[in-house]
Amino acid sequence: MKNNLTFSFYSSHHFINFNEVVFLFTKKCRKMTIYILLCTLLGILTIGSSSRVWALYKFNDAAYFIKRQAVFAFIGVFVMMMASKVDLMKLKAHNKGIYLACMASLVLVLIPGLGVQRNGSRSWFGIGSLLVQPSEFFKIAIILMCAQWLASRSRIKSFMKDLLMVAAMTLGGFLLILLQPDFGSGIVMVCSIVVMVLAADSPLSYFVRVGFLGILGFGALILSAPYRLARITSFIDPWQDPLGSGFQIIQSLFAIAPGGLLGKGFDASVQKHFYLPEPQTDFIFAIFAEEWGFIGCALLILLYILIIYEGVKIAKNSTNAYLAYVAIGIISLFAIQVLINLGVVVGLFPVTGITLPLFSYGGSSLVVMMGSLGLLMGIANHDSAA
Repeated sequence: MKNNLTFSFYSSHHFINFNEVVFLFTKKCRKMTIYILLCTLLGILTIGSSSRVWALYKFNDAAYFIKRQAVFAFIGVFVMMMASKVDLMKLKAHNKGIYLACMASLVLVLIPGLGVQRNGSRSWFGIGSLLVQPSEFFKIAIILMCAQWLASRSRIKSFMKDLLMVAAMTLGGFLLILLQPDFGSGIVMVCSIVVMVLAADSPLSYFVRVGFLGILGFGALILSAPYRLARITSFIDPWQDPLGSGFQIIQSLFAIAPGGLLGKGFDASVQKHFYLPEPQTDFIFAIFAEEWGFIGCALLILLYILIIYEGVKIAKNSTNAYLAYVAIGIISLFAIQVLINLGVVVGLFPVTGITLPLFSYGGSSLVVMMGSLGLLMGIANHDSAA
């Protein structure tokens, strides 16, 4: 008998022991796993630094947010491990049920008493002190459904026959997410589906027509909600309303500018002292830039680029069309969310309320993102075993 340390617990099907964690470090997944864990660890440390003052004021516990995020990260690693063992080919038969269940959750969260409202958005279910955001689960469900539909088409020949169903499934979820309202999550989801359709070698003329209609719809959505229009005007000139709609972006830039080359040092941020609202969430990158400077930001962005690169490799090397589309959807969802969040923080995009994946504070967003990356690793392991 080998003298090795084994940790196991009983599941309904088999024992899972510590040795099974090795699958996260197989040749095709080893680098991605290390990058994800490094990014998550950096996020936990930055949450501890950025939220200390706010947590002490609001909860009388300076470590309130970092303790909760550490628990979420532990759960996320476990979910990532389990997700990498999911056979997506077998799960494909249940994609429709998963999609409908997630659609139902988007409807239920809009009902007062069931959905919890925060900052003007009814986007969460409250389970004790835990908040669960159903739109995060819907993003994965729509990717699975669209991947299955696109994989069943050998070639995209007609918009009505081949892409209308994809557009309808995506639009249905997008409209429900807008009702919360959570415009940022909806945009990220739609963009990831567009990347999947682009990968399906769809005629460019479809995108020109749909893009034109999308621009008109986007304009109508902005004009229909005063707060969205305010975000656009504050994006163009935040100093028009420095204490209102332009406040966050101004304070974000005030945090980034003093960071310089090397930053002020860990836990030395000034902007976290009630200048930048809830700095542990959407604008956490601004606090990171203030404390670690240009070099720290460059290394963090490099870490994200490496994760995206590994994900693209998995999608490119997949020999199964369905799995390839799922991989494209997941890694594009991750990449687009990173791009938009960083763009917002530095003033390149209007404020959207999108978190920085693996880095910002948030339980459901962290666990679901790590779970989706686990599915990506499962695709790599499936191809290597095939």
